[in-house]
Amino acid sequence: MSISNSKKIWIDLDNSPHVPFFNPIIKELEKIGYPVLITARNRFQVCELADQFHMEYKSVGRYYGKNKIVKLFWLTFRALQLFPTIINEKPRIALSHGSRSQLLLAKALGIPSIVIFDYEHAKAIPFICPTWAISPEIIPNKTINSSKRTRLLKYPGIKEDVYIPFFKADDSIINDLGLSRNNLIITIRPPATEAHYFSIESERLFESAMDFLCKLENVQMVLLPRSDKQKTFINREWASWIADRKIVIPKHAVDGLNLIWHSDLVISGGGTMNREAAALGVPVYSIFRGEIGTVDRYLSNEGRLVLLESIEDIKAKVSLKKRIQKESFEKRSNATLDSIVNSIVSILEN
Repeated sequence: MSISNSKKIWIDLDNSPHVPFFNPIIKELEKIGYPVLITARNRFQVCELADQFHMEYKSVGRYYGKNKIVKLFWLTFRALQLFPTIINEKPRIALSHGSRSQLLLAKALGIPSIVIFDYEHAKAIPFICPTWAISPEIIPNKTINSSKRTRLLKYPGIKEDVYIPFFKADDSIINDLGLSRNNLIITIRPPATEAHYFSIESERLFESAMDFLCKLENVQMVLLPRSDKQKTFINREWASWIADRKIVIPKHAVDGLNLIWHSDLVISGGGTMNREAAALGVPVYSIFRGEIGTVDRYLSNEGRLVLLESIEDIKAKVSLKKRIQKESFEKRSNATLDSIVNSIVSILEN
């Protein structure tokens, strides 16, 4: 298929989960001839993960802190930083999984935009809405706070089904992280304390879970801090357990799916890692205490995700036992990926 640069797609990677999600989408679009421009925000290991996936991207902007007013300023500033690249590249459409800077600049330049999302309670920019929005079929339209000007499209399954089918297990991660197979291996992702949806209850659950697990024998935890500030707090709070390697903090970005696969269970305050574990069939416990989205409710109702709602739930609901691990991951259908790519192509062609 011969496609001109007038069909160039601009993808902005604004957060670390966007990297594995967009990787197969980019490959499929490029395979059928659509040029792709990738920009990436240098925060939360976005660029490090993009390098691991061998993506060609332009790094624009960084992490600017939690303050809402400061965030708004830097969101606008990053849009200005993106401006020269976008003017030069002239993309036909802007695509992201919720990049506010991209949406703002696309609106200013009159570039049609597509926002893919899987959490209906995410805060939008007032008066700035995408041209199209694509969400899982399980999220009812009536729960989506969108403008009448935004056209809603749907895809089957959950976001993680886009890239889970391509997962290949590699047990070298056990030695790389200095883990012992004799221990109960628990992957823990702290809550996103900088996010607008953060609840202090999530932080209390995280700290209580850590204090409880650290006192148990034959348990080894792999802790994945979200920021340098959070890492500093963890290093100070549980210094002795880190020194004893009961708690392991990877020095570099790791393959999250591979780590989950080699874990006996996962405890996470973030939606993506919870859903990745559920998709891989690994026991997972959510300490997210913001407004629970439809996808997490769906996984919880199916018994694929356990919601921890109180400190008492940590002892009562978390099953601390070794997982019987299959030799390899059973490949799934590409239906979710195909649906999203077909929607993007359909928008471009029509």
